[in-house]
Amino acid sequence: MSSSAPFPARGQYLNAVRESSRSARIKANITISDESIKRFLLSPAFTSTFARLRSAHGMTMPLNFSSILSELTVLCTLSILNFASGYRVPLHAATGRGAFDNIRAFVFSAYISSSAGAAGDYFSARGMQAIDASTVADLMGVMHAIHVERPHEQIPGVTVGELGGPVWEIVQIIAKTLNETGEALISGGYPDLGNFALECLKEGEKARQADEDECEVVLEKLVRGIPAFRDMTMVDGEPIYCFKKAMLTLHAIALRFGSSPSPTVPIPRTAHLPIFSDNVIPSLLVHLGVIDLSTASSHGLAQLFPEAREPGRLDALLARAAPLEPVVAKIKAVPKEGPLLTVEQAFVLRAAAIDACELIVEAAKTLDLASDAAGTEEDLSWIRGITLPELDAWIWAVAKDRPDYRKLERFALRGTAYF
Repeated sequence: MSSSAPFPARGQYLNAVRESSRSARIKANITISDESIKRFLLSPAFTSTFARLRSAHGMTMPLNFSSILSELTVLCTLSILNFASGYRVPLHAATGRGAFDNIRAFVFSAYISSSAGAAGDYFSARGMQAIDASTVADLMGVMHAIHVERPHEQIPGVTVGELGGPVWEIVQIIAKTLNETGEALISGGYPDLGNFALECLKEGEKARQADEDECEVVLEKLVRGIPAFRDMTMVDGEPIYCFKKAMLTLHAIALRFGSSPSPTVPIPRTAHLPIFSDNVIPSLLVHLGVIDLSTASSHGLAQLFPEAREPGRLDALLARAAPLEPVVAKIKAVPKEGPLLTVEQAFVLRAAAIDACELIVEAAKTLDLASDAAGTEEDLSWIRGITLPELDAWIWAVAKDRPDYRKLERFALRGTAYF
């Protein structure tokens, strides 16, 4: 059974992510071979799209902000709420959008409403603490999808509606996450997430000036300060640390403000961060043949994604994407629900993806391109310089980019606020 894990040792948060992930993968007997990594790196699917998709994390918002602090608050709120993947299918059925696009729409709507002064500031600590599930549902535009019908207890043939169903479930999780975040900020004396994040970044900058890793400092302060960032659990008596949303917050800040010639906030160096493991990246790495579950010996993992082992399927997925007519490219059907996992299964697969990407980037540095790319005229020397956040962005983005990848099943975990 899973349970709460202890915080990592001070200054060892990034190592804890890497080491716990490798340990969990090896313990589960999940295979990642050198050959599967090489095949992936040299595939047309990867080489033809990496440059275009390597920074597509989707964390920018088309909004006009009154200040840098206001933008930082909204960006961090988007990171805090970067979950709901387990509700992808019901959300798509309700709104026509996937999980993250629904979260973005909610943040956008909440910001516009706050700016208009209609219902207070949802992005202040007290606004987060006070928001309720009905308000979240209204801002998400899902009021029509938060009821279920059941037979009347006394009148045959009559049904009554009541709050319930998967969309209502995720609405409640969003409200609870915001409430807990608001309470943590108030307890710490912060008016909003932007002020808290800025203090964390300043502490990180002090560490950087002392030749320490600023990301270690900022990551620890984020995780210890905000419950929604405590993405960790115990599986089979051992901790697994993922910290997806906390590390993504760091990288999103670096992407947004790092290109400025005179940054207004301290910019963390994030190229060395582990990947931000969710459900998309592990699932896609299974489908693309990097993660082999056939050898897995625990938690029923070997029975997951049986279609990934179908003959000939991998060749098509690793080939260059077929061109589409513009009209066809815009057609998006409701996706098929993937396997619903336990907490233990989900954390082990997420850990396997973290370790897989570490191995991919390490292998890329020493890939023998002269022989491995023989017969091609393409210059693939750039492969040796890929970073973990870039690889993360590519996997996440290509899953949306190709119609055949959109159809691939992704595992789901209900009831979580971590991914």
